[in-house]
Amino acid sequence: MPKNTGNVQTMSTHSSSETKRGSLAALARRPETGSLIGFIVVFTFFSILGGSVFMGPAGWSSWLNIAAEVGIIALPVGLLMIAGEFDISVGSIVPAASMTTAMMAGNYDLPALVAICGGLGVGVLIGFVNGFLVTRTSIPSLIVTIGVMFAVMGLTLGLAVLIKGSTSVSYVPAPLAKAMLGQFINYMFNVSIFWWLGFVLIFFYILHISPIGNWIFATGGDRQSARNAGIPINKVTIGLFMASGFCAAFVGVVQVMTYQQAQVAGGQAFIFNSIMCVVIGGVLLTGGAGSIVGILLGTMTFSVVNQGVFFVSFDPNIGSIIVGILLLAAVLSNDTFRTLAFSAATKKSRG
Repeated sequence: MPKNTGNVQTMSTHSSSETKRGSLAALARRPETGSLIGFIVVFTFFSILGGSVFMGPAGWSSWLNIAAEVGIIALPVGLLMIAGEFDISVGSIVPAASMTTAMMAGNYDLPALVAICGGLGVGVLIGFVNGFLVTRTSIPSLIVTIGVMFAVMGLTLGLAVLIKGSTSVSYVPAPLAKAMLGQFINYMFNVSIFWWLGFVLIFFYILHISPIGNWIFATGGDRQSARNAGIPINKVTIGLFMASGFCAAFVGVVQVMTYQQAQVAGGQAFIFNSIMCVVIGGVLLTGGAGSIVGILLGTMTFSVVNQGVFFVSFDPNIGSIIVGILLLAAVLSNDTFRTLAFSAATKKSRG
């Protein structure tokens, strides 16, 4: 009796095509898909216009150095946003940690290690205060961290003027501290790039491998359900704020080791730059979705745009317009791909 091989082949082809469509839909649902496309578009754009200068060591070091600083802060800020929280106080923690480190080592002649621990301790303490206030009150984290930011800014300014009589403090770090935290490799690439990649690996493990990652996603997705499931959301929230404070303080320490000076006014740009990197990276403002790879790509996209305008022959005033358009396009691409993915998933479930 002849076998009906035609039907088998048709079913196999149909199944293969359904699998491919499912794979594409799954890929589009990934939070970092739009970030990857945005980075490729932006990098190609400036590679063509910037030419060999942008593609050379000067161009790469320019945006990688920026990416390292803002990226270290963007990682915990991204985890907080996935958990449904915001941290605006990072803009005040950076100069507070810088001033603490510079004054302890430069003004009081304490060992560099002690000064560095002091600066990092300031960030962890401020992060704990943020987390404690958010979990113990009904005030949104956006308002809490704004209040803490202004309080820390005022305290840093007041203590700097009282102790040093100035809003800036100079400090020449020891050779080992300089080599570990503020050295330029080949006079171009700051050693903070390697620290940034190290932080990426740590936060990738926390969010995507360890059980804490599930707690973070659950906290941002449905806080009450997460609480009912036994997830310690208060501890998770406080821990994330402390991580954010630590990373912001680390950047402050890196800055004082790199530039050998701390200023009260430094750090404000990190507030919106870090949030922009996270949003470009596909993290939802409402919480519950995001990835470390997306945040990494978002940081790289922002940094390429931020520095790429200096390598092309555009009027500097037009540079801001280009930055706004490209960043907005990257954000919109995230939403577009996510909408298409969910639309495809809905049609499949109805079918």
